Amino acid sequence: MDKKVLRERMRKKQQQLRRRKMMKLGGYILAVILVVVFIVKGVILPIAKGISGKDADKPVQVEADADKTAEAGDTGEETAENTEKKEEGEAVRMPLATVSHITKASDMTAGWHEDENGKWYQNYDRTYYAGGMQEIDGKTYSFDDNGYIQTGWVSDGFDDLYFNDDGSYNPDKHKPRLALTFDDGPGQYTDQLLDCLEENNAHATFFMQGINVGEWESTVQRMLDIGCELGNHSWNHPEVTLQGLSDDQVIEQIQKTDAALEKACGQKSTVARAPYGAAGDREFQLAQKPFFMWSLDTLDWKTMSTEATVDAVMNGDLTDGSIILMHDIHEPSVQAALQIIPQLVEKGYKLMTVSELAEAKDVELQYASYADFWDSSLAKGLVPGYNGPLLESDSSEENSDEGSDISDGSEEGYSDSGEDYSDGSEEDYSDGGEDYSDGSEEY
Repeated sequence: MDKKVLRERMRKKQQQLRRRKMMKLGGYILAVILVVVFIVKGVILPIAKGISGKDADKPVQVEADADKTAEAGDTGEETAENTEKKEEGEAVRMPLATVSHITKASDMTAGWHEDENGKWYQNYDRTYYAGGMQEIDGKTYSFDDNGYIQTGWVSDGFDDLYFNDDGSYNPDKHKPRLALTFDDGPGQYTDQLLDCLEENNAHATFFMQGINVGEWESTVQRMLDIGCELGNHSWNHPEVTLQGLSDDQVIEQIQKTDAALEKACGQKSTVARAPYGAAGDREFQLAQKPFFMWSLDTLDWKTMSTEATVDAVMNGDLTDGSIILMHDIHEPSVQAALQIIPQLVEKGYKLMTVSELAEAKDVELQYASYADFWDSSLAKGLVPGYNGPLLESDSSEENSDEGSDISDGSEEGYSDSGEDYSDGSEEDYSDGGEDYSDGSEEY
């Protein structure tokens, strides 16, 4: 064979061998790369994410105060990844963010810490609580969204809770509580009133005439939706009062109204107010509901004056446990309420339904009549179903006496019978009755 041809064949053979080696080497390199990628993505990144508590693929804004933490007494049974709330109002477990924060936390012991932004608490697993309440060492604390304790008044849904200077919850401190009540509706102005109540985190009780409910069913539903209470004010406000009706007629007045309410929103009334306030034991038992009088009568139905109604409340005899009477069928009354509600809230009052007020005062409602929940009334045993301590109040004694004169509805008069109402005639309520417009709309 020609030497030249042989050399050419050997050269090509060597080229093939070199290509095979390069391909084999390339395969090794590719395999190494794949292994490295697998280790980085499958092992290293998950570990990094678990330590930092954030998605490594996405930039996370680190708050300046992210080095706060929470409860020190935890055993770590809940991991840093468990950040969902278990109950409404409960704080959320949050991990510390960024390497610098982790380093900082690692230099600290679990427990209370304080920085320029406030006081916070670190758990053993380097987590903190935020956006809710948490019990620590037998005391309850409220943490803001950044993990710092809150002091003073803190809103928890409808409730207003007080936290001491050290951040611990004080169950004995509360805002003075009032019950706003509105009679004779619903009507064309009621939704404006509901807007104002919702905006101010306030509740009220609406004692409604059943005859009016059908036209305003959506309004009744909204009352429930924002936490207000449905009250029964008879079907059509009979002039002879409930006391002037037979047993069957009383039952019909109550049940027809409840049927209308149930059709509107799926719920019957929970409380009642008699037309003109005239009712006694017979009516309480026939209706099978607690009945409510009032401790402050705005006389809005009589004055038809927004200014006078505002003055009657804001300069009236307001005491923790007061029940205020107004009417949502009159535009001046509703316009007054739109001023009264935010002013009362600003002054520190908590506006609630009559049933919420009763519960706050440790009263288990009976089939009886209630005019107020003042401390003096409670202590004297004038409030049926009161289960709390015998309270003393410097001002309530005087206030209770003043409030007991309303519509002759003194404790003696409204607690057991209705004879003191003089059959609910207009002269008992309006100095002659001409302002009642036939007595069909008021109270």
